[in-house]
Amino acid sequence: MKKPAILASLVILALLAFLAGHYSAGFYRDSRPGAKHVLYYVDPMHPSYHSDKPGIAPDCGMALEPVYEGEDPTAKLQLRPGAVSISPEKQLLIRVRVLAAERNTGSRLIRTTGRVEADSSRIFRVMSGAEGWVQSVQSNPPGTLVKKDQLLASVYSREFRNAEQAYLGSLASLDRLKTNRDQEDSTRTSDASLRINEEQLRSLGMGDPQIKELAKTRQITRDITLTSPIDGIILSRDVFPGARFDKGTEFYRIVDLRKVWITADLFGGDAQFFTPGARVKASIRERGKTVFATVSDTPPLFDPVSRTLKLRLEAANPGFLLRPDMFVDLEFSAKAPSGLAIPQDAVIDSGLQKIVYVEAGDGVFEPRPVILGTAYGNFVIVTSGLAVGEKVVTSGNFLIDSESKMRSSARISPSAIKDAHLPSDQNAFALRDPVCGMQLDLNRASSAGHSEKYHGEVFQFCSDKCQKKFQQDPAKYAGVKLSSASDPAHASRPE
Repeated sequence: MKKPAILASLVILALLAFLAGHYSAGFYRDSRPGAKHVLYYVDPMHPSYHSDKPGIAPDCGMALEPVYEGEDPTAKLQLRPGAVSISPEKQLLIRVRVLAAERNTGSRLIRTTGRVEADSSRIFRVMSGAEGWVQSVQSNPPGTLVKKDQLLASVYSREFRNAEQAYLGSLASLDRLKTNRDQEDSTRTSDASLRINEEQLRSLGMGDPQIKELAKTRQITRDITLTSPIDGIILSRDVFPGARFDKGTEFYRIVDLRKVWITADLFGGDAQFFTPGARVKASIRERGKTVFATVSDTPPLFDPVSRTLKLRLEAANPGFLLRPDMFVDLEFSAKAPSGLAIPQDAVIDSGLQKIVYVEAGDGVFEPRPVILGTAYGNFVIVTSGLAVGEKVVTSGNFLIDSESKMRSSARISPSAIKDAHLPSDQNAFALRDPVCGMQLDLNRASSAGHSEKYHGEVFQFCSDKCQKKFQQDPAKYAGVKLSSASDPAHASRPE
């Protein structure tokens, strides 16, 4: 036979052998009911880990389990307590949305209430400098607006008459000395005496307008008029016609309200955002008006009754819009500190704790307790419980939480509790591996035989690897007791 014919025969035979093997293999596979192709291998404790080959999971040492063609991969997963597996179709139906946690910052809007107070440095008191009687009182109850030098009341006192006489005597003496130019020293002495007598009249309560009138008319007056020292509002009045008063009696308290204080109530760490000079918006709800105040340099004081910090603001008061004891709404925009931020919609607040649902991979969502910090806008800072890049559910999380609670309503069997040496009344869904912190299914952990007894306490492990670590140094891990996870939110993630 020629060489080309031999080569052609060999090629044809090889092709026939390949076709026969392919046909027989297909016939063999189809002829075996239930035989399926392995798609990949999965760690039953960590659904995010996949492998193309069988082997041991690198995190906990458990054997990887195969996922066959046409098989639901979640059937191979040993979900942690509270975790749920949701198919892509169902996620689309309940509109599940996830967002990765990232370090971020933003502007925080702080809202609180404030109480208007009079500036203590702008309060003036009209008081008596001697004893006497009230002659008459003008119509000026508390809250009345008064002008500077406006008549308030008239009083009588013998000491005023003596002071007036001394004042008029000084005026007469000064007039005589002024006609004689050679007695300059005596003129200066008499002028000083006049000023002393004038100050005595003021100290007794006589106002400047009446002193000027006395100097002009040179006539002693019987009644002394009390006038307002400033433009302001009468805060209090304690004077009545015919009433007798003693020295030091306060007749009126008048305040200049062109500038006022606003005392703001702050909770927690909000005071750190209010730096001196910061601008705060104050809204007067009853009047539909808005003014702006600034944070004073005075540090806030703690009020043990309301358990709040009292921060003082200073505000201009055009048109006397703000009155003492009035309440206003305060808004302050502050820059929130940088931190790990997630949307506030991702947080489910049960009252006792706050949880978020984290995407563990392949449509598996597990609850995670978190500790929250500062909130700003639609975001909130997470101080504990999450890591950068972890994806949290921002939409559909309440439906996921409902399904998680329904799946966790089952209880373990009494025999499993007895095998684990747990109290019969312990309602536990899982045990925690003391080495890696992984949550373990009680039935599975007991049947696997990965357990150690140390100081009368039984510890369960997810694998031989973790059990060996415990055997090498049991005191290191003995502090982690068998824990109850009856609340799905107790499920923790291995560090």
